[in-house]
Amino acid sequence: MMNNICVLLVDDEVDFLSVMLKRLKKRNIQCYGFHSGEEALLFLNQHDVDVDVVILDVRMQFMSGIETLTVIKEKYPLIEVIMLTGHACLDVAKQGMAYGAFDYFMKPVDVDELMFKIQDAYQKKQLKQKKQKTD
Repeated sequence: MMNNICVLLVDDEVDFLSVMLKRLKKRNIQCYGFHSGEEALLFLNQHDVDVDVVILDVRMQFMSGIETLTVIKEKYPLIEVIMLTGHACLDVAKQGMAYGAFDYFMKPVDVDELMFKIQDAYQKKQLKQKKQKTD
């Protein structure tokens, strides 16, 4: 089941991004990493990849996680978004929930917990797709 899940990981911390990509790939997740919201949005616009979940850092240099989340939810409402945050940005992550984020995690994130959350988000997306087909 996990092989079908496609994840975009968006974080401007280079080391964190590469470690997380390795860990997700080890668990048979198809994943792509980006260092900015702009890069991730460009990828979504230009590639015909069925992305299920975006894991999005709240604080990034140019386009914030909240701004990126807002565009994703507007253009790709079926994609679920999980926000990542440090302690200083907990309120911003909670704000992300108001904008349609599926959930949020504090950094450093436990990969196994993240995996469970990715599965939950994936199942929610599947349900929304089925509902959309029947409406």
